[in-house]
Amino acid sequence: MAIVLDGSGLSVEKLVKIARNEEKVSLHPAALERIKTCRAMLEEKIQAHEIMYGINTGIGEFSEVVLTDEQVQQFQRYLIYNHAAGIGDPAPIEAVRGAMAGRINVHAHGNSGCRPEITLTLIEMLNKGVTPVVCQKGSVGACGDLAPMAQLALLLMGEGEAWYQGERLPGKTAMQRAGIPIPDLQARDGLATINGSNLLTAMSALHLYDMDRWLKQAEIACAMSLEALFANMKPYDVRLHQLRGFPGAIRSAQAIMKCIEGSDLVTGKLKTKVQDAYSMRSSPQVIGAAHDAIAFARSQVETELNGVGDNPIFLPEYKLTLTGANFQGSPVSLPMDMAGAAITMVCVLSERRLNRLTNPALSVGLPAFLTKGAGMFSGLMLSQYTADMLIVEQRILSAPASIGSIPAAADQEDFVSMGMNTAIKNAQILDNAYGILGIEFMAAAQALDFRDFTNGRGVAKAREVIRKHVAHLDEDRPLYPDHNAMKALVKSGEILEAVEQVVGSLAEK
Repeated sequence: MAIVLDGSGLSVEKLVKIARNEEKVSLHPAALERIKTCRAMLEEKIQAHEIMYGINTGIGEFSEVVLTDEQVQQFQRYLIYNHAAGIGDPAPIEAVRGAMAGRINVHAHGNSGCRPEITLTLIEMLNKGVTPVVCQKGSVGACGDLAPMAQLALLLMGEGEAWYQGERLPGKTAMQRAGIPIPDLQARDGLATINGSNLLTAMSALHLYDMDRWLKQAEIACAMSLEALFANMKPYDVRLHQLRGFPGAIRSAQAIMKCIEGSDLVTGKLKTKVQDAYSMRSSPQVIGAAHDAIAFARSQVETELNGVGDNPIFLPEYKLTLTGANFQGSPVSLPMDMAGAAITMVCVLSERRLNRLTNPALSVGLPAFLTKGAGMFSGLMLSQYTADMLIVEQRILSAPASIGSIPAAADQEDFVSMGMNTAIKNAQILDNAYGILGIEFMAAAQALDFRDFTNGRGVAKAREVIRKHVAHLDEDRPLYPDHNAMKALVKSGEILEAVEQVVGSLAEK
């Protein structure tokens, strides 16, 4: 059943289904009527020669230049040509599909002024698998993602490039093969296609989905390490966290306890310390803080997905045109900077537990570097080096882009969000996070191999899945295949899905 886009109700999960899982979309009939009503009002204003930004004026520093009737007809084409000015490798197909879905949802409000043919063509492109080739770099995240969205708009003129059925083709060829008529651009159509932060928002939505799944796996890895280190489990009593009141910490403590349920560690059979180091007993507070950061970022991203991010904006009920800055990406880039830093923070915590697993002074009787042949063998000594390198890179990437504005367009656009930089670096932070957590999982499984007690049901299942992909390190071997296998395993979510089948959802209280 198609996902209906009507300007509201587009969640992170729905966007993932459209962008990543290629679910079909449709436009709500009421939304189509709103688009038609708005376009009719706009055409009346054009006929009356009312001065409107980006329709019969230039854009940016040229906004005071009024265009002739003849120029109005040609301006949208040159607008798209000029703004298709990105650079570098193509953005992921799923990100571009997400941006298209987001743009359709903006149009569905009936405040953008484009012809309905533009919106309906974008829907056909999504449903028939025609995805514009879009350079990932070039947007400053204000006046929207102009450079990448302009490459998208080229297809509406039968130009540019597109992915179709696994091939990179000229845009006109892709549209023809898919049987999609080319609508071309008339007054307002081009600017209504490009003037929003849709690509960085789509990327952010996909990242938030993946970050949430990653944090759940961070809780599973934490539970494994806690068991291997004979942790005192009192800090995970949910009543402790309820007294403080942070929802993320409550959620995290419950998730970790679900994984450890059934373990000898919670029955009193194993001797534990009175109080453990912070990297062990602070885990619910730290991972929980990340959950809360992600939750706030999600609320901002979903607001943007369902809002009117455009300029100018038309209010048919008032016969009014409003020029503002609803393209500004800061409401997304600022919380997404925090989301990326939150993932880095949890990775630092993961590495500190890895250190305790491998350091014989801290590991409560585990063999040094988790090898029986210490001296001849080095075990997982170098795995920590790899994790540390990745974390330093994450720390560099966690510097906020949202404060990095550089003025452009002769200072007409003198503050921009740099939200695309935020989205690009969050992808890199996540990529490193898969590897860091994979190494902790590998070390925790290795450590549990040296212990002889009943593990929690979730911990046991996670260890079982890991052993399908990486064997116990009996004697030294090259570790890069294991590291890459574990990174891929974490990214796949296989551990998470297997554990949740046993213990239930880690997000439910």
